[in-house]
Amino acid sequence: MSFTEENQLTQQERQLLLQLARESIRHGARHGNPPVVELHNLPPALKQIRATFVTLEELGQLRGCIGSLEARRPLAEDVVQNAFAAAFGDPRFPPVTEPEVDKLDIHISVLSPLEEMHFASEADLLRQIRPGIDGLVLEDGPYRGTFLPAVWESLPDKRDFLRHLKIKAGLPPDYWSNTLRVWRYTTEMIE
Repeated sequence: MSFTEENQLTQQERQLLLQLARESIRHGARHGNPPVVELHNLPPALKQIRATFVTLEELGQLRGCIGSLEARRPLAEDVVQNAFAAAFGDPRFPPVTEPEVDKLDIHISVLSPLEEMHFASEADLLRQIRPGIDGLVLEDGPYRGTFLPAVWESLPDKRDFLRHLKIKAGLPPDYWSNTLRVWRYTTEMIE
């Protein structure tokens, strides 16, 4: 399932989510925790149970990225929690400081539900992958990783995309197993 015109957010809803994300980071820098989301004041679309990733950049460089693969809480709350986690909980980066908050570029990816892919071989899987469209979740036993569709910008070749995703999941790049599972999803990007 991917996004259709009727379930995309309005420009006003998109701006509100960006505002909530920035306020979450500012609140976190000042108080050490995310703010409480007042759902009753928000449009119905922001109360729907959705999954998101929040990516932070500073001067064009990644500054944090945290998200949810499965929808478990209202969209606005998921954005607020993931923005806070990206700013203060991404182990690859030091916590964001208050002077940095207004310098951050915030990108929100609203995910479609995960769709399990069925394939007989790696070649079959590669044939089904849609470059520039699909985000993928790869899993085999305790190994799991995901790439958002935005990763296609730096890894446009399907084979490279899949090899790097295996590495991210903790597997060798040429790994293959009959127990390997892959799901695809699409995203609505908010910037």
